[in-house]
Amino acid sequence: QINHSFTNDAGTVRGMHYQLPPFAEIKLLRCIAGAVFDVVVDLREGSATRLEWFGVELSSVNQKMLYIPEGFAHGFQSLQQGTELIYHHSAVYMPGSEGGLRFDDPLLKITWPAPVKLVSARDRQHPLLDLTFTGIKL
Repeated sequence: QINHSFTNDAGTVRGMHYQLPPFAEIKLLRCIAGAVFDVVVDLREGSATRLEWFGVELSSVNQKMLYIPEGFAHGFQSLQQGTELIYHHSAVYMPGSEGGLRFDDPLLKITWPAPVKLVSARDRQHPLLDLTFTGIKL
């Protein structure tokens, strides 16, 4: 599956989304217009880096691509107006098999590079994690 996203306003945060097994997916993405700070969070059960996050700037200028393995949540903050991303997915989206993390979850401590200006109502409603979360079994 290939998705194309457009984010009009700088400072917008989208995510943190993931698909649950057996519909977990690999993503390969690239920013084709504007710039984003892209974040992935390791959710894999038993992983030494479980609940750790990694962030990288992707832009139409630096032309970097990001590979996101199964078992990771993904989100981004738009750093410029009119930002566009292309996503390549290894599996088709399955409604009811998705999950999400709060962009401001205190357990994750994600450091967004700019003030967060806009987050969808759906993304604001993701539950907060607690220490009982052991990860996703792949």
